[in-house]
Amino acid sequence: MKTLDPFYLIIDDASWLPRFLRLGVRFFQLRIKDKAEPELREQICRARDLCARAGAVLVVNDYWQIAIDEDCDFIHLGQEDLETADLPAIRRHDVKLGISTHDEAELDRALSASPDYIALGPVFPTILKQMPWAPQGLPRVTDWKRRVGSVPLVAIGGLTPERGRAVLEAGADSAAVVTDVLLNNNPEARAAEWLAETAPWRRSRRA
Repeated sequence: MKTLDPFYLIIDDASWLPRFLRLGVRFFQLRIKDKAEPELREQICRARDLCARAGAVLVVNDYWQIAIDEDCDFIHLGQEDLETADLPAIRRHDVKLGISTHDEAELDRALSASPDYIALGPVFPTILKQMPWAPQGLPRVTDWKRRVGSVPLVAIGGLTPERGRAVLEAGADSAAVVTDVLLNNNPEARAAEWLAETAPWRRSRRA
């Protein structure tokens, strides 16, 4: 697997990709909600091909069956998705797996699935969606990294470039971002800020 990039951009439509790939963003999650399957499949295939040509990683959120059908390399599942996903099938097809966690019980469950990364959130208050969990805070990031050991840790929720640096310093391997970029008045400029802020971690992994 390509190294988990310290800047992990979550997008809601494949049409974003050309704008960010040309900047050098190389780790994406495609998270689409409430679309019919033909459109989902078209979006996933388009994103897969764009990322493959650019040497970028694409993580498909939720739709593990389509990801398998369309030869995608990576999926992300929430805890509810774990209840219905066919994990043996995912592994048989060599699809890598990221899993969301919010508390210790979810962490134990996620680790039992031998994931390729664990996500923790929300670290800070977020406007992305209503959540029953209070913000986790930076000490929880450090604690989660201690608990997951060699499994890469993704921090998500309420991140800005400055907070992204803070979660990386606290032990996260990657900072996942949605609204801070997509809802910015200039998404490309904001993504460039993120690339600059996370550059020291990127360089250290290449050394």
